[in-house]
Amino acid sequence: MADAVTPHFHNTDGVDTISIGVKEFMCIGALPPQDHPHVFLDMGDDSEKVCPYCSTLYKYDPDLAATESKPSGMLIGI
Repeated sequence: MADAVTPHFHNTDGVDTISIGVKEFMCIGALPPQDHPHVFLDMGDDSEKVCPYCSTLYKYDPDLAATESKPSGMLIGI
């Protein structure tokens, strides 16, 4: 059983790019009830990933904590 937690991010504001401090995360699109299927995304060796549902570009920023984002407030939970 995995002990790691997976942060869940949203893009209710519809920004083009969200910088985050993790490479494995969930994208839910907008906040419920306008969310899309909650999809697990893994950047692997890359430093960015596009959500296949909402086209949000997520960029890894090692200066951010796992619960932080730029713009701020995009974390919905872990």
